[in-house]
Amino acid sequence: MVARIGVGLALAIALCTGATAQQKYPSRNIDLIIPFAVGGGVDLIGRAIGASLGEQLGQSVVTVNRDGAAGTLGFTQLAGAAPDGHTLAFSPSTPIANAPYLVKGVRYTADSFEYICQVFENVFAIAVGPNSKFKTAKDLLDAAKSKPDGLTFGHAGIGSIPHLSVENLADALKFKVQHLPFRGDGAMLPVLIKGDIDFGAMAVSSIRGNDAIRPLVIFADKRHPAYPDVPTAKELGVATSVPPGHNGVFAPKGLPGNVKSALEQGCANAVKSEAVLRVIGNTGQSITYLNSAQFEAQTRADYTFKGELIKRLGLASQ
Repeated sequence: MVARIGVGLALAIALCTGATAQQKYPSRNIDLIIPFAVGGGVDLIGRAIGASLGEQLGQSVVTVNRDGAAGTLGFTQLAGAAPDGHTLAFSPSTPIANAPYLVKGVRYTADSFEYICQVFENVFAIAVGPNSKFKTAKDLLDAAKSKPDGLTFGHAGIGSIPHLSVENLADALKFKVQHLPFRGDGAMLPVLIKGDIDFGAMAVSSIRGNDAIRPLVIFADKRHPAYPDVPTAKELGVATSVPPGHNGVFAPKGLPGNVKSALEQGCANAVKSEAVLRVIGNTGQSITYLNSAQFEAQTRADYTFKGELIKRLGLASQ
């Protein structure tokens, strides 16, 4: 009799545990961390993705801007969150692929996350404010080469793709620059417009719709359709370009299978929604969708490439 009770109790516990593991998801609001400041292109697109995911999953998605330290503050929070799908992040992959080489004390690795999907690739540019004396890329580069201490430029954080892109350009064309990190493009733009820095390096999505900002160089292999008269870094003589920003949805490692499947499907549907397509189009971007496995493989390859680049540029933390 005791043995039967023991077996029955064990079976009940097992059934209860299985039911709990596969409980309905989501069961409450979802927090979506954006590890950069309000107002930039990543923030705008992330909010649109979050709203679409919320509609599909039947729960509100609450955007939380956790900016600072090149995105590592937000990803540190994500890595420490419960892996139940109620805390996600929308971000470029740079806090994983770039920041560990540049920011001391990063407490996560590429193995700390689930890669849900890539949504778009962010193209970056050099741009100036409305009263800048630089009218063309040649004006800017001639001034940079003639100034021993280098021109000042702003970017979205140490190790961000715009930061590395300018450093790579300066290294290739043999001039110096002085960089000033900001907590995202939204924080940098007022300073650039005021004229307190010589130029900014930012996402094309942060330039679109802002007539006060004039792009002078596009960091891409071909000219951007929204700015066909703006030359690329490659045209200026930079043979090795920094890849664009790979932006997507991340979660803490260890999601239950049903939760990850729901998020993957939700992400695949979100990139097709009219609201998301409209926001991405308004910011001068286009969908570049990758599934979970593809997004993870690309991020890991990017990590290797960025390590070699950062070492060559002499930017690695000591």
